[in-house]
Amino acid sequence: MDLQFLGGAREVGRSAILVNDSLLLDYGMLAGTPPRFPVADPDPDAVVVSHGHLDHAGAVPALLSGESRPPIHWTPPTRELAVTLAEDTLKLHGGTMQCPFTETDLRRVRGVSEAHGYGEPFTAAGHEVTLYNAGHIPGSAHVLVDDGDTRLLYTGDFYTDDRGGSDALASRTDRSGEPIRGQRLVTGTTARPDADVVVCESTYSDVDHDSRDEIEARFARSVEETLWEGGTVVVPAFAIGRTQELLLVCDAHDIPCYVDGMGKRVTRMLRGYPEFVRDAEALRRATSHARFVTGRDGQRTRITDQRAAIVTTSGMLSGGPAMTYIPEIRSNPTNKVALTGYQVQDTPGRRLLETSSAEIDGRVMPVAAQVEQYDFSAHADRAGIRSFLADYADSEIVVNHGDRCVDFAAELSGEGFTTAAPDVGETITVG
Repeated sequence: MDLQFLGGAREVGRSAILVNDSLLLDYGMLAGTPPRFPVADPDPDAVVVSHGHLDHAGAVPALLSGESRPPIHWTPPTRELAVTLAEDTLKLHGGTMQCPFTETDLRRVRGVSEAHGYGEPFTAAGHEVTLYNAGHIPGSAHVLVDDGDTRLLYTGDFYTDDRGGSDALASRTDRSGEPIRGQRLVTGTTARPDADVVVCESTYSDVDHDSRDEIEARFARSVEETLWEGGTVVVPAFAIGRTQELLLVCDAHDIPCYVDGMGKRVTRMLRGYPEFVRDAEALRRATSHARFVTGRDGQRTRITDQRAAIVTTSGMLSGGPAMTYIPEIRSNPTNKVALTGYQVQDTPGRRLLETSSAEIDGRVMPVAAQVEQYDFSAHADRAGIRSFLADYADSEIVVNHGDRCVDFAAELSGEGFTTAAPDVGETITVG
């Protein structure tokens, strides 16, 4: 089996792997100025998309800009999320170099879309393919590809529920009283299909997350203290996955909250796919608990005085309503900005963390409000990745989607694994 890495190798972003020159796994983009796309223009016979995040699905409509119309295989939520992202990209950047597709390309997506549930084998470009729950966001999938000679497991992005530590006695429980040891939104992956080769993400291969129980407790306690003191908390969050997780957290702790930005649309959409979330009733309650911002008649300005949490895009303060709220709350040290994910170097969120300042209307202005960061990551950490790979000691491990792929591959090799860490543009033969 031949694997050509068009993106996502030794980097996080623009994931794209061409299998046997015919089956494309993911086709994402790396957001930035300018954005970066996969290094070639493939002409696959079929496409499989692991999940609906920009770095894995953001450039998919561009595959339909020529004469070819390859079928696109994904789960139903991934299809809807990918279309939502594409519509937003067109709205913000249509007709510029930051958008590699047109409205016509996007309209073609639904015509070639083929949706599948977990554990349902199908044929794509002559390969047998099966999707398994990856536990990352609703609809996210491991992709098992069998060409008749080699079985390849592409992990996509994945999350394993916490084990041990304080979460062994987790205080968070679902309606049946069972402990929740990971995300509230989706259950972590337990799938371990037989595979000769595993292409494994390594985003947090050198990081051990605190247990989700501890992170959530710290977040809730901090927000409650701020509201008790009369302040407001702006909670920048990614629209897909993170926003819904935080709405569930706010509901569980009875924290009054608003939701704004693309997360509103995504939350409503995910309500339509109850089988892809951990607890559909909990998501319904959390949606009812939150107040959805319309943005009309100065509403955003008014609610900054409401003693509430405002969950809003964008997660790195690179746009969206978040940068409407920051100027309103920045001068009061009782207020707070609670960042809920990793802040990439040179993003506004990272600068806020490091300098307590934000660029507002073209001017860099001080932020007196408190700034905190919480690791609500939906990626497996070092322990989660190692636990996952323990079941593949006899398989070839190809490390990708990380900043230290070569180092992690060498570490695994030293323990007896057969490993590789290809670079972008490289083709390797496995199996």
